[in-house]
Amino acid sequence: MKKNYLIPKTLKGFRDFLPEDQILRETVIEKIKKIFQSYGFDPIETPALEYEETLLNKYGEENNKLLYLFQDKGKRRIGLRYDQTVPLARLAAQYQNLVKPFKRYQIQPVWRAENPQKGRYREFYQCDIDIVGSESFFADVEIIILTLTVLKKLGFKNIKMLINDREIFKNISSTLIVSIDKLEKIGQEEVIKELINKGLTETQAKQLLTSLKKSKPTETLKKIFQELKKSGFQENKDYIFSPTLARGLDYYTSTIFEVVTNNYQVGSLGGGGRYDQLIGQFTGQDIPAVGFAFGFDRIIEAIKSLNLIKIKKTNTQVLVTIFSQKLFNQSLTITNLLRKNNINTEIYLNSQAKLEKQLKYADKKGIPYVIIIGPEEKEKNLVKIKNMKTGEQKEVQINKLLDYLNSR
Repeated sequence: MKKNYLIPKTLKGFRDFLPEDQILRETVIEKIKKIFQSYGFDPIETPALEYEETLLNKYGEENNKLLYLFQDKGKRRIGLRYDQTVPLARLAAQYQNLVKPFKRYQIQPVWRAENPQKGRYREFYQCDIDIVGSESFFADVEIIILTLTVLKKLGFKNIKMLINDREIFKNISSTLIVSIDKLEKIGQEEVIKELINKGLTETQAKQLLTSLKKSKPTETLKKIFQELKKSGFQENKDYIFSPTLARGLDYYTSTIFEVVTNNYQVGSLGGGGRYDQLIGQFTGQDIPAVGFAFGFDRIIEAIKSLNLIKIKKTNTQVLVTIFSQKLFNQSLTITNLLRKNNINTEIYLNSQAKLEKQLKYADKKGIPYVIIIGPEEKEKNLVKIKNMKTGEQKEVQINKLLDYLNSR
């Protein structure tokens, strides 16, 4: 062994995804994309890097500290994408000929320089849906309905959308709102301590929280709730008015929402709201917009914890073994037949390996079916198919092989 070798490791808060994890992630992404598209949303992507000025002072003072900012070789001040809302605002301002309302979805990684913990990483994926250019509360309703629909179709039960309106906080400073937003996460006692540290007396802090809890839905929220009821959603079951929900980002202007589930209590599965003034920071003229960001990694962890989707080790459906070098061409012919007919097929790459070793390979990798073609099978123009889960072996004529596998 070489003395001077590198120790393989990942940065704290960053992860590798091995096939079993990545297959699940891609499966979920494809499900989500199909639902987004069924509601008329089209995909976009934006660069990982933006100019520093694009990102700074959009999220609030505390969140500015979480931005990955640096200088590139051209001495430009740049930063990694913190979320997908600000890049969308920049894009909407840059391409003003977009057909409005502009309905887009975006599934990409974002980066935040925060302390990693369960369900929270420095690099993670978000799945965003946004409607740009509509001030109608129907746009808010569609975002809420689509969000609940996605999670229900992924198998989540007992999900609930918490909904509030930033109008309730109109006379409260943004620094205090950041603390109020932590109420569900750290509890009232800790929030009161934070509010005191930010200049309130204990009495003022308690009165502020009591006053917020007694707030009534705004007229906008009443309209949204009415439309949700018409669409078959039930108040206090599918959605609930949450007067202390704050959403700590500075760019929210009106409705805000988060989705939670009682079955997985590590935090919200995503959040969003209306940000009617953000795009105007790039154009000088406000353009209404509303959206929602799914916390993709947290959703994946919840799916695994709740066993909502069957996890596969591999996408390979069939391993074609090589009985001997003389029969290699027969194995290759079967492999090509299956691949041309959209059956994910692997052929064992070592023609000298014993059959037992090939079967062990399929078992370890989680390949469900193995095809064996020996001299007897070649003579009879058939193959043996071994079900690796049950151990059952069956002889199948080659002209019926596709029908057999497609019926599994």
